[in-house]
Amino acid sequence: MPPTNLDRTLSSILSSRLSQGRLRRLTIPSATSIDFSSNSYLSLSSHPAVKAAYISLLTSHLQSDSSSSSSPQSGHSLGSGGSRLLDGNSAFAEDLERQIADFHGAEAGLLFNSGFEANTGLFACVPQKGDVIVYDELIHASVHDGMRLSRAQRIPFAHNRVYDAASSSSVSEQGESKYPSLDALLQSLTKGPQGEAINSGETNIFIAVEGIYSMDGDAAPLKHIVECVEKRLPKGNGYIIVDEAHSTGILGPQGRGLVCQLGLQDRIWARVHTFGKAMGCSGAIVLCSSTARNYLINYARSFIYTTAMSFPSLASIHTTYNFLASGHADPLIKQLCSLIHHMHSLLADIIKRHAPSPELFRINPEVPQSPILPLFTNKARSLAQYCQERGFTVRPIVAPTVPMGQDRVRRGGGGGIV
Repeated sequence: MPPTNLDRTLSSILSSRLSQGRLRRLTIPSATSIDFSSNSYLSLSSHPAVKAAYISLLTSHLQSDSSSSSSPQSGHSLGSGGSRLLDGNSAFAEDLERQIADFHGAEAGLLFNSGFEANTGLFACVPQKGDVIVYDELIHASVHDGMRLSRAQRIPFAHNRVYDAASSSSVSEQGESKYPSLDALLQSLTKGPQGEAINSGETNIFIAVEGIYSMDGDAAPLKHIVECVEKRLPKGNGYIIVDEAHSTGILGPQGRGLVCQLGLQDRIWARVHTFGKAMGCSGAIVLCSSTARNYLINYARSFIYTTAMSFPSLASIHTTYNFLASGHADPLIKQLCSLIHHMHSLLADIIKRHAPSPELFRINPEVPQSPILPLFTNKARSLAQYCQERGFTVRPIVAPTVPMGQDRVRRGGGGGIV
């Protein structure tokens, strides 16, 4: 069919992005390239023991009683049959939620089809009119989309800056920012027009952070965040939500995440663990109280109005969690930490020997806290192409996924902030 006026409008917009060098394209990774790009930090999806356990579980459940039951409730169907509120629920799904919640030291959990749906569902429905969401300026795009759907006010604070620089307890992983520290922001809220309702505990404040940030790979100073929130909101109306997407599987005992690593399970209101990174699966879970779980079942639209995960998806999650809980992933986590230090050391040595301009080639001087290692450059696309032509799967990350002037190629990660 001939192009419509709308097609011409969209084509013009795409041409503008192409002229700026910002056009996104789908590509197919080479099977022979060395992976420096994907989120599969532990390579669990290709691990022989994980694959064997998955196939065994899948086969046993799909073949068991297949001749006597065709109901989705039996757990033996390939598909789920519908949303979980209709015909898509199963005992296997509910058992899996309890298994994951127990593993992470949480009261309850609710599965979502993706981390994006978990964040949009959670932030869209839980904060009420009059509540406030304060969020790290580098929070993931899915949280932004959830907040836009919320009726609550939303205010950013400087990335990983808990206190002002003048404070002896200053904690910051970033330089200058146009936003205040978390402490300064909470102080201003308690003294502003909403101060009386906040100080009395009537207004809820939600604090949104990530365990490990998907663009810079740095960890949140979570202990200081908790202490700050509890100090400024002593009525207990400060509710911290941690997106553990990039810390699941690699931080904490047996990969339980940053919250468990720091022993903060009882001081964090909700956690979002996703399975598409180190876990090598797909889907996500919101860990929270039983009351919050029931509320999400009733009000989270990304849960209510979507087809439930199929049994094969649930089985893959079950298999990888068993692999973590058994301790079999511990050597892989240790090896990953060794590789992180080795790669950072090699890049730091290149910079020391060749002294390139910071605009052309620089890294964060601190040893990374995660497998996400950004290499900042104003030639991100050219450098990525150069590496790809030599057998290394490296991706350019450019605006608008990251702020203007912060283009990079990056080992590991996924997501964005806008």
